[in-house]
Amino acid sequence: MQTLTVASQPVPRSDEYVATIKSRRSATLNPQVDGNLTAILVHSGDRVKAGQLLMQIDPSKQEATVQSQAATVQQMLAVYKYNQTEIERQRKLFAAGVTSRDALDQAEQAYASAKANYESAQALLVTQEKELGYYKIRAPFDGIVGDIPVHLGDYVSSSTLLTTVDENRDLEAYIYVPAELASQIHMGLPVQILNNNEQLIEKTAIDFISPQVDNGLQGILVKAPVHSEQAIVRNQQLVKARVIWSTAPTPVVPVLAITRLGGQAFVYTVVGQGGHYFAHQVAVQLGDPIGNDYAILGGLQNGDKVIVSGTQFLADKMPVQPLG
Repeated sequence: MQTLTVASQPVPRSDEYVATIKSRRSATLNPQVDGNLTAILVHSGDRVKAGQLLMQIDPSKQEATVQSQAATVQQMLAVYKYNQTEIERQRKLFAAGVTSRDALDQAEQAYASAKANYESAQALLVTQEKELGYYKIRAPFDGIVGDIPVHLGDYVSSSTLLTTVDENRDLEAYIYVPAELASQIHMGLPVQILNNNEQLIEKTAIDFISPQVDNGLQGILVKAPVHSEQAIVRNQQLVKARVIWSTAPTPVVPVLAITRLGGQAFVYTVVGQGGHYFAHQVAVQLGDPIGNDYAILGGLQNGDKVIVSGTQFLADKMPVQPLG
């Protein structure tokens, strides 16, 4: 029978939680004006650049408003220039004693009024032109377009969700740890990010701890940065987060050495007596699997010789010939 001497290895004490991957830069796009969609220029999943045109709302009414206001500005400008010329003429006439003070005052009042009207009309034009820009929906930064729930021709308003743009970098894992473990949470606590197949995606560490408990989940939000490529994880993806509370030397044995009976795990150790060797069945308390081994939380000590082959043929106190 092949045997192995039990020895300790660094074994982590950990818990797994469902975590959500979130981007630190994620924008929800809602229109700032009302109207019908006349163009949708992207599809869900498209990569876009900052400032890229995504959608357009029918701007015809606003364009007419801008044109009308531009015409008003030109009218106000003409009146302003006329009064500017007139005030200069009245000042010269008054200085020469040709016109009265009342005439000069009236000219100054007309000039001030024309100037104010022109500046007001010009400011309103700038505002109207800025609002015209709201009819074009542009990407706020480089990112990936999310779901597009609207369709061409839909009437949209400020409460309508057009789409989202997510920058698929500077990601974080949002993990809710039970409140009763609050005393064990600290900055720098190691975290392993795993996919649904228990494959390791990334090793990271906690860099944010919420100061309060979430009332609904009765958990404490902690965050850990994720730097994996976008092909591996994406914004809003659910992953597993293994929080490693501590690491301590713990005896381990191969999975092949474990037998089970009625839900209880056993190993067979080798016991020598009078020059002969016998198999001794020992109940053990298993910890988490570590590759092809199990951590042993109770029942064995370092130095014990465990049988790792042919265990299915063994029985307690059965004579054996140990090898290794």
